[in-house]
Amino acid sequence: MKLKHTLALSLITSTLALAINPGHAQTAATGLKVEAPWARPTVQGQAAGGGFLRIVGGTAADKLVGASAGVAGRVELHTMSMDGNVMRMRQIDSIDVPAGKTVALAPGGLHVMFMDLKTPLKPGSSFPLTLKFERAGAVQVDVKVQPGPPGGATAAKPAHDHKH
Repeated sequence: MKLKHTLALSLITSTLALAINPGHAQTAATGLKVEAPWARPTVQGQAAGGGFLRIVGGTAADKLVGASAGVAGRVELHTMSMDGNVMRMRQIDSIDVPAGKTVALAPGGLHVMFMDLKTPLKPGSSFPLTLKFERAGAVQVDVKVQPGPPGGATAAKPAHDHKH
């Protein structure tokens, strides 16, 4: 009986933690955390938008292997790199998350792409994003639509246009 109460209390505590801070999610099994998810606003007719966040590795290495969001027909994992003076974006299959290390998905580097947007991403709105990890499983976060990172921090790398 005591185990049932402990499990129930743990579930309630986890749920309250997400309700208090919906921009942060942590998996109970591995300790992996997702922090500060945000997406850039888009305009009418723009078919794609970029999403950014931080992943803090848990007790074991993991991999981000996919994502989904109701605002888009599909969500892809992308990377950006410089090829001479041209910034190139390409889709990748996964993103490694080393144990105990932070992986930043930020403008100008690794990021998620919301493809075939169903409606524009409007400043001040938010939407759920489900990240799929190899070990941690599905982790849902609330993505805030805003022009820059939470807290007004500036990106270390230049922004880019997501038009294809």
